[in-house]
Amino acid sequence: MALVLHSTSSNKNGLKALIAAEYNGVKVDLAPNFVMGVSNKTPEYLRLNPIGKVPVLETLDGPIFESNAIAKYVARLKESSLLGTCIYESALVDQWIDFATTEIDALLRMWVPALMGYFVYIPEVVDFAILGLKRALGTLNNYLSSNTYLVGHFITLADIILTCNLKPGFSVCFTKDFTTEFPHVERYFWTMINQPHFKKYFGEIKQVEKLVYPAAKAQEKKQLPQKKEPAAAKEEPSKKTKGQQKPQEVSPALQDVPPALDDDDEESKPKPKIKNPLDLLPPSSMILDDWKRLYSNTKAKEFREVAIKGFWDKFDSEGYSLWFCDYKYNDENTVPYVTMNKVSGFLQRMDMIRKYGFAKICILGESPPYKIKGVWLFRGKEIPKMVLDECYDVELYDWSKVNTTDEVQIERVNSYFEEPDVIDGEKLLEAKCFK
Repeated sequence: MALVLHSTSSNKNGLKALIAAEYNGVKVDLAPNFVMGVSNKTPEYLRLNPIGKVPVLETLDGPIFESNAIAKYVARLKESSLLGTCIYESALVDQWIDFATTEIDALLRMWVPALMGYFVYIPEVVDFAILGLKRALGTLNNYLSSNTYLVGHFITLADIILTCNLKPGFSVCFTKDFTTEFPHVERYFWTMINQPHFKKYFGEIKQVEKLVYPAAKAQEKKQLPQKKEPAAAKEEPSKKTKGQQKPQEVSPALQDVPPALDDDDEESKPKPKIKNPLDLLPPSSMILDDWKRLYSNTKAKEFREVAIKGFWDKFDSEGYSLWFCDYKYNDENTVPYVTMNKVSGFLQRMDMIRKYGFAKICILGESPPYKIKGVWLFRGKEIPKMVLDECYDVELYDWSKVNTTDEVQIERVNSYFEEPDVIDGEKLLEAKCFK
């Protein structure tokens, strides 16, 4: 009998076991046609778990419930590093699993369901949860500032469980404003969910942009009760002016919610779209899209003579600037694909500048630790403010402006663009282009 997991494919508690199974080479089948709230209330399911909670794992020896216990069972089925490589590492894995459960998951359960309308939104409870989460994420952020993973130099079950527990936070309530003060947690989360075994089940995840509070929803739908007037007085309000009418009493729960604007209210009119500051810069003789097309369409054997020469012919030092970037924490880069995922995540989070920028980021070195270096072309003479404000990865790099009158620095830029076998005295392992 194969292992059967009674859960949905999107349940983050069930995903702990499924992702662990991927890493451990264990076959786990999802129970067919499982419907949350229906399947887990049947007599057959309640025999597996009398509480009726999800997930449950069916094994040859009997059922197992509680998601962490299920994930640990799957991790123990084969010899691997998922639970650590020694007694001490095993204890650290347990430590971080407990942390992910009591300091992250337990507090998110007070916030996420309230935002989604499953629980009554009680501000005091949510404030307590937010305060606890900020303390926990601050602790985690400090630890991850010098560690790629929670235990050792590889993914363990602790990473799997923590990432699954963080998922609803990033999807529902961890806005960019909230996570800005935890850049290493952000880097960790996006690195983890872009690993193939995670991505297989997580798919594409977008960070929530704005919180939607239940009170705001209530105001849109709830009709406040009107006081009934005697029949003889029905026509009386029509004789009064609008300003003389007695204002409606508003429920205290809705007092902090701004009222809907009238159709003739000045603020209800559409506001003109705010232009990007980079669009307000003086016109440049360099057309960025022309350079990107030249870069993409030039054959390798002609690249230096055509593309690189064309770049410097087009380059406008008054309208654009070049910047070298060097990753600050190269000692972390011990695994090639993990290092590549850092670069991919960085470029993904720079998408807001695509219209105004171009880059080549290279991974260098024959053996670990690998170095991440590159060059960026930005509209304007400085790194755009939108990049500094919106992409936390910028803080993970040292930046230096290219002196375009220095032949040595010009040749370094050329090397990044051309991708020779050796750059800055190091073997080129991989390169990524942002265009």
